[in-house]
Amino acid sequence: MRQDILDELKKITPEEQEILDGRTGINTALYTPSSSMVMDCQTLLTRGKLIELRPHTRFIHFPKHTHNYVEVVYMCCGKTVHIVNGTRVELRAGELLFLTQNAVQEILPASAEDIAVNFIILPEFFDRSLSMIGAENNLIRTFLTDCLRNSSGQTSFLHFKVADILPIQNLVENLVWMLLHRQPNKRSMNQTTMGLLFLHLLNYTDKVDIGHDHLEQELTFTVLNYIEEHYRDSDLTALAGTLHYNLYRLSRLIKSATGRTYTELLQEKRLNQAVWLLSTTPLSVADIGMDVGYNNSSYFYKIFRSRFGCSPKEYRLAHAPHGNQLCGRGEAGTASR
Repeated sequence: MRQDILDELKKITPEEQEILDGRTGINTALYTPSSSMVMDCQTLLTRGKLIELRPHTRFIHFPKHTHNYVEVVYMCCGKTVHIVNGTRVELRAGELLFLTQNAVQEILPASAEDIAVNFIILPEFFDRSLSMIGAENNLIRTFLTDCLRNSSGQTSFLHFKVADILPIQNLVENLVWMLLHRQPNKRSMNQTTMGLLFLHLLNYTDKVDIGHDHLEQELTFTVLNYIEEHYRDSDLTALAGTLHYNLYRLSRLIKSATGRTYTELLQEKRLNQAVWLLSTTPLSVADIGMDVGYNNSSYFYKIFRSRFGCSPKEYRLAHAPHGNQLCGRGEAGTASR
């Protein structure tokens, strides 16, 4: 991170000065009007704003608390230790911690050189991010959807260990800079920057630790990740063997955790990839069917029409430049690779 930004964030705040002068507990009035230890967005956010930035308060222990907003913590330098739903999370320089409204968080005291920033975000801020990452099920879409619904959902936190990923570091630094300097027209820029950040993070799901409450929710991530990587030749029997599950039990757990069968999840991924190829490549329909995992072209045509209300060829014509809208249903969005 740029030194001028770090110098700004390292400044001792009035709250921190009180602590250094002998205050033994946090001043709850700065965070919430009640005694419930629910950190309050109306207290922390300027009226009318969807996102705000504040440096993490050092030198003191933060007792267990929740938020009525989404919190994202970015570690600029040093480290902080968080206990989230009973799980110890050590956040090091360059790492990100996303917390839902229902995450129960406790933070151990930080030193003068442990510089972190907290993004205080209302869920509606993520509307553009959701549109940017597409309709396909993935880890971040599930997390954001849970935040928008304010539900306990599948995860309580996402801890991204991405200190070595330069584009992600640049995007976070841009966001910090814009919020510190209060740029004009910044809402649109901030929302777009956050969407770009999520798109990059989707490429590094191997670098994330997930806070979950149930075995089924951990399983959901594992299955979705497996489908993402192996949709062309996906085999539930092979996955069951890898996870050391009975095939029948694994099928039931997937249905319980996602509300859909493994076949339905796999078909969604394959068809989303098919429409992306139809819209962006000159590959023949038969080749596209083969590429996404359907060796039987007749079956590919059948399930494609069932999902989108038109044939693959009609879909391609409808989504070509200046194409006519031939499809009978409107749910055929484009998908990313």
